[in-house]
Amino acid sequence: MQRKIDQWFEAHRDEMVQDIMRLCRIRSVRGESSEGMPYGEGPAKALAESLNMARNMGFVTRNYDNYVGTIDYNDKETELLILAHLDVVPEGTGWTVTGPYEPRIVDGKLYARGSADDKGPAVAALYAMRVLRELGVDLGRNVRLLLGTDEECGSSDLKYYFAREKAPKHSFSPDASYPVCNVEKGSFGGAFTAEWAESAALPRIVYARGGHTSNVVPRDAEALVEGLPAAEVEKAAREYAEKTKAQFTVAEEEKGVKIAVLGEGAHASTPEKGNNAALALIEMLCALPLAPCEGLDRLRAVAEIFPHGDGAGQAAGVAQSDEISGALTLNIGIFEYTLSGLRGVIDSRVPVCANEDNMSRVLEKRLSERGLALSTTRMRPPHHTPADSPLIRTLLHVYEEVTGEKGYCYSMGGGTYVHNIEGGVAFGCAKGEVDNHMHGPDEFAVVEDLVESARMFARVIVGMCG
Repeated sequence: MQRKIDQWFEAHRDEMVQDIMRLCRIRSVRGESSEGMPYGEGPAKALAESLNMARNMGFVTRNYDNYVGTIDYNDKETELLILAHLDVVPEGTGWTVTGPYEPRIVDGKLYARGSADDKGPAVAALYAMRVLRELGVDLGRNVRLLLGTDEECGSSDLKYYFAREKAPKHSFSPDASYPVCNVEKGSFGGAFTAEWAESAALPRIVYARGGHTSNVVPRDAEALVEGLPAAEVEKAAREYAEKTKAQFTVAEEEKGVKIAVLGEGAHASTPEKGNNAALALIEMLCALPLAPCEGLDRLRAVAEIFPHGDGAGQAAGVAQSDEISGALTLNIGIFEYTLSGLRGVIDSRVPVCANEDNMSRVLEKRLSERGLALSTTRMRPPHHTPADSPLIRTLLHVYEEVTGEKGYCYSMGGGTYVHNIEGGVAFGCAKGEVDNHMHGPDEFAVVEDLVESARMFARVIVGMCG
C-alpha cells in the first residue's frame, strides 16, 4: 500500500500543485461581514472553491454557512479530524519574487500568500484523502477534513462549528512544523492607550504609525515631524539605523520631514526572528530635540516599557518561563501616535506558569505609573496533549518511517486550530529548519515538503481510521 501511495503522488504531483495555486490566487483576507459571508467575500470564495474541488473528487461536502466547510471520506463515525484554514493575513509590502496572489514556483518553492499558511497544507490533506479513495481503501471509520475561514483572526469559525458538532477523539492541524507540536503556549492580548490635549509647540510629531495585525512583527513604520530641519532628522536616522539594524529613509515634504522605517516581519510568537519597525521608529523619535509636551512624555514611556529588541518582556516586568512550554514572548504589533493620543496592541505568548497576577496586573501597574492605560485584555490558557496519546504515537511512527528522521514532540508559541480541542496536536507541514516567511513578504512552501506531507497524512489516516 505504501508503494502504491508513493506512485500515485508521483503521477499527481503537478495536479496537486496546480490546485494549491488555484486557491492561492484568491485574496482570502478577512473582510467586512455581509449576509451569508461572515468574514467577507474573499474567505467565502476560497471556501466555495475548495469544496467544489473536493466534490469533483467524489467527496461529500458540507458548508456551515461560510464559517467552515467539511469533507468526509465515508459516512461512518468520525475518528480523525484534520483542521486547516483558508483565510490568510494581509499581504503587506516588500514582495520581490512575485505578487502575493500570483503564485509562482522558483527553485522548487511555491511563492504566494497562503502557500505555507495554510492553503498548501489544506490541499495536501485533501489529496491524502483522495489517494486513498482512488486506491479503493475501505476505512472502518471516517476521517473528516475541516476547512475554516477565520483562523488568523481568532477562530470564531470553530466556535460556530463546535456549537453544532462534537469533536472526535483525535485531531491534528497541518499548520506548524514537524515533527509534532503537543504544547502550545497560552496568549495574552491587550491594548495600551493615552490621551492628551494637543500641543502646538514646535518641533513636534504630527503622527507616527506602524503595523497592521497584532500577531505580526511590524515590518513598516512611518512618521511625520514638523519644525525640524531634514539634516538633523537624517543624523538621528543614521544613528538609529546602526543601533536597531532597521532601514531609515528621510524625505523633506511640504508639511514637515517624513521618516520611513523598514524592519523585518515575523510571526508574533517569534519576535526574535523579526525587526520591529514601529519600536525602532519610536526610539528614534524619542531621541529627537522635540518641544516638551505630554504626548512626548507618553511616547518615551512606551519606549521605556517596550524597548526595541526586547521580545521577552524584560522591561515590562513580565519575563518568565517554565520547562514545559519555554519562555514568554511579547510583540507590539500595531502602534499609532497622533497629536492627541496614542494606542498600541500587545500580543504575548505565555508559558504554562503565566496567570493574571504575573501578567495583567504587572503590566497594568507598569503602564499606569507612566501615564498609560491597559485595556481590552484577554488571556487564553495553554494547550497540552500528553506525548503517549495514540495519535501522537501514530504521527511519530509515520514521520520516522517516511522521512528517516527521529520524531519528537515540541512546544511552540503560536496557537493552532487545535488549541482548544482536547487531545489535538499540530503536525506539519513545514520543516523546522525552513523559514517559510509566514506572515511576511515572499511567503513560500517547498513543493516537495507538501507532497511528502500528503504522503504522510495518507498513512496517518490509514493508521487511525483503517
